[in-house]
Amino acid sequence: MTVDDTASGASNTPVTGGNGHGAPIGRDQHTPHHEVDHTVEPTADPLAIRLEQLILGAERRYTPFQAARSAGVSMELASRFWRAMGFADIGQAKALTEADVLALRRLAGLVEAGLLSEPMAVQVARSTGQTTARLAEWQIDSFLEGLTEPPEPGMTRTEVTYPLVELLLPELEEFLVYVWRRQLAAATGRVVQAADDEEMVDRRLAVGFADLVGFTRLTRRLEEEELGELVEAFETTAADLVAAHGGRLIKTLGDEVLYAADDAGTAAEIALRLIETLGADESMPELRVGIAFGTVTTRMGDVFGTTVNLASRLTSIAPKDSVLVDGALAEELGRTGDAPVSEKSAELEGEAGASYRFALQPMWQRPVRGLGVVEPWLLTRRAPKIPG
Repeated sequence: MTVDDTASGASNTPVTGGNGHGAPIGRDQHTPHHEVDHTVEPTADPLAIRLEQLILGAERRYTPFQAARSAGVSMELASRFWRAMGFADIGQAKALTEADVLALRRLAGLVEAGLLSEPMAVQVARSTGQTTARLAEWQIDSFLEGLTEPPEPGMTRTEVTYPLVELLLPELEEFLVYVWRRQLAAATGRVVQAADDEEMVDRRLAVGFADLVGFTRLTRRLEEEELGELVEAFETTAADLVAAHGGRLIKTLGDEVLYAADDAGTAAEIALRLIETLGADESMPELRVGIAFGTVTTRMGDVFGTTVNLASRLTSIAPKDSVLVDGALAEELGRTGDAPVSEKSAELEGEAGASYRFALQPMWQRPVRGLGVVEPWLLTRRAPKIPG
């Protein structure tokens, strides 16, 4: 069965998106017509419809074609926006609301006003969609699941869900906006303090990877629930330490955490805190950290470039419960007075009145795939000077 993409409404049957990330969308002119008919109703569950209406704040009213036309946007551009946000193609089912029309109108309005280019508007849609999709999945899987346990025998989880969502939704919405504004203010502050326009995009940052040792073996030995608890504990501890000491958590990858800091000293302090904190937890595997300092390209909240690759390679060769840094970060720690630049300067510490936070030990030179020969430095805390 095929779907007429130009019809104003091929079906009045409400359906949900196939990817679970939000409202579904219609196919654009580039999508072949020999796919499954998405206007077939997958479920008649009235509670699912009621929950959707509660969360979206409106009833299904428009087909994708009708929503695009009401917003004054071409179907092709509407499809680009919806797909960027992570919404599934569903042909021309009547599944969109006034909020979908308003969102299209706003994005298109920013382009028409010259505030955003069309590619930039699509990027805004993609970054927002990817971030909020992960947040929504986490909240449903972890947060709501624990709260919707039936309070008394005979009640089902679904019977508890609706009133709970009704109570939580406005509070979570307000909290989300608050956190977003706080994060936006912090990010804007970092950008305006950049030395020049180029540094706003390609910046000099310290980038660190923290990696759990032997994680693959753990996946074979631990039960799924135990493994999940270990990963959650690792990510939570790492996120708290990174934030508390002035870094930024870029992403977590189960057994690995990527973070960045504006200065070398902050990145070094975070690395050692991670080693010390997780090392004191007997339930945690050993940890290794690699840090590099240099120019980094930032896109959609992620970081890219040679500096990031070098930090990753240093992590892979770091000894257990140790931190390896590259020469650029070692040099930067010396320049800022956080570590001695040489043994001679360390010997003169008392005379000069310096108080170094860290110690650096040059390690063996070795070739690193794709990066040539590097000379890592072992980063440790400097033992406090004992008065004579």
